[in-house]
Amino acid sequence: METALSERIAEHLRLAARRNPGAAERRSWDRSLPVLARDLVDAGLGQVEMLAEYQLPLTSKRADVVLAGVGHDGNDAYVVVELKQWSRAELYEDDPELVLVEGMPGGPKLHPARQVAQYCEYLRDFVGALDGARLDGVAYLHNAEDGDVLDLFGQVVSEEGRLFTKTRRGAFQEYLRKRFAPEPGAAAADRLMDSAIRPSKQLMELGAKEIKEREQFVLLDEQRLAYDLVMHAVRSAQHADAKEVVVVTGGPGSGKSVIALSVLGELYRQGRTALHATGSSAFTTTLRNHVGRGSTRVKALFKYFNSFMAAERNSLDVLICDEAHRLRETSVNRFTRAELRSGRPQIDELISVARVPVFLLDENQVVRPGELGSPAEIRAYAEGRGFRVHDISLDGQFRCGGSAVYEDWVLRLLGLRGDGPSAWPGDDHFRVEVAGSPAELEERLREEQEAGYSARMTAGYCWPWSDPVDGALVPDVRIGDWARPWNVKGDRAVGTAPASPMWATAPGGFGQVGCVYTAQGFEYDWNGVILGPDLVVRGGRFVAVREATKDPVFRKSTPLPDYDRLIRHTYKVLLTRGMMGTVLYSVDEETREFLAGLVGRGWGAS
Repeated sequence: METALSERIAEHLRLAARRNPGAAERRSWDRSLPVLARDLVDAGLGQVEMLAEYQLPLTSKRADVVLAGVGHDGNDAYVVVELKQWSRAELYEDDPELVLVEGMPGGPKLHPARQVAQYCEYLRDFVGALDGARLDGVAYLHNAEDGDVLDLFGQVVSEEGRLFTKTRRGAFQEYLRKRFAPEPGAAAADRLMDSAIRPSKQLMELGAKEIKEREQFVLLDEQRLAYDLVMHAVRSAQHADAKEVVVVTGGPGSGKSVIALSVLGELYRQGRTALHATGSSAFTTTLRNHVGRGSTRVKALFKYFNSFMAAERNSLDVLICDEAHRLRETSVNRFTRAELRSGRPQIDELISVARVPVFLLDENQVVRPGELGSPAEIRAYAEGRGFRVHDISLDGQFRCGGSAVYEDWVLRLLGLRGDGPSAWPGDDHFRVEVAGSPAELEERLREEQEAGYSARMTAGYCWPWSDPVDGALVPDVRIGDWARPWNVKGDRAVGTAPASPMWATAPGGFGQVGCVYTAQGFEYDWNGVILGPDLVVRGGRFVAVREATKDPVFRKSTPLPDYDRLIRHTYKVLLTRGMMGTVLYSVDEETREFLAGLVGRGWGAS
């Protein structure tokens, strides 16, 4: 009978979710689910519903089981159960949140009581059916005796993260009897499964408080216009029961993200449902760490563009799509579950989920094949669906910092605007310099950093990018006798070098060379850019050299005109990260001489 149970679950997932569970997952169901079912029956709660493999909304995570039933007060009641087959476990180096499990590879695991408490917290924040319902959490180590996991009990401090073992089976059954009446739970299960997915009022209040305390934003001119336009669209969409789309365009430093966070904070204060999303791991991670610092709940308000593949239509009042030039053709990638794989355009998912989708972008920052975020694309799609579109441009109106003169000069330099490169006209508030060597560029940036300014150096993706060797980064970017490593590839620091998403903002980022994927979306005071052999000057104009790139996103099948456009956009991004100044160096002598002729040699050029 137990084998039949796992087969029924597997068949349901194949039909309903197009997911084919593996043998190990089926074995875990066979060993754990019947134990929990017997406990319910022995507790007199055989009519409580068991929702196996319950997916947390807008994430890829699944809770092992959610029990759904009726509480003794007549209201819906739910218990999230994390089933563990562990026999022995202990705290990892006395850390209250980490556990070492005997016989399980892969290092320490999250304490199961903490894990299930996080699931409860997340569900309460995003599932509307839980408003007014009781929700508790339990980690059930049904193979373990108390003595085998003794030091785990000291960390259980809330009703959303209780811990039971097979020694305490009787206590577990009594726990269940106190939470559920012996009545059918099917209706409560249906309400949970059919619930609207949206940020809770409590979470939005917390988000508003965090945003207000972290930053004091002042919006000027077109920034304020964009803000007011979004808020007007929210009111209009609500009254007319219609969808309105807002597109805000602007170059680096024009305040797109300031607008995004200001709108987000005000929407939360008004009790509106809203989320922020980007297509950049580095950008989203930084926002989570900055705005949501110290609050895992606030961090959950910041999502990725591919988080809405299964989201309900119009489940949000507003979705703010920051860095929308990174929109993809589809949200599907190699990690996407089979049941979510379709040809649905990502822009359709983002527009559908909210009554007012807001797109903030710089179309000159599309840097890789498959990115299609442009005002024209968004407008065409939205109007094709019959939605009203509002446009506002921040370009040439206001900048948070940097130099509009410099940005225009870069666009002309790269052939993205005007009739070609021109001499640097100078700007009292921004400096442009050309270095004679990479060592000179680095030393110049180091001087500014030692004076108290932030500084980073970046380069075109023209060198290999190795994994760490013996716990150290490999100095892959080699120019003559000068060599430095790329920034860290992954989400874990390597020595003093920060994790990839934190390279632009965390201490320790100076000394590695950043690429476009870690620099995009960020700004620092001083910016050093190494132009590689993939973009060189010939005859007074930049020419793209496809053979010189090491970027794996470009393949032989990438059309040459697309490569040419994207590599210019790449350097546009790299060249416009600085707020106070940029130091340039090219590995190509003719290019270096050309830049020196436009800017003047040495550190004093202005």
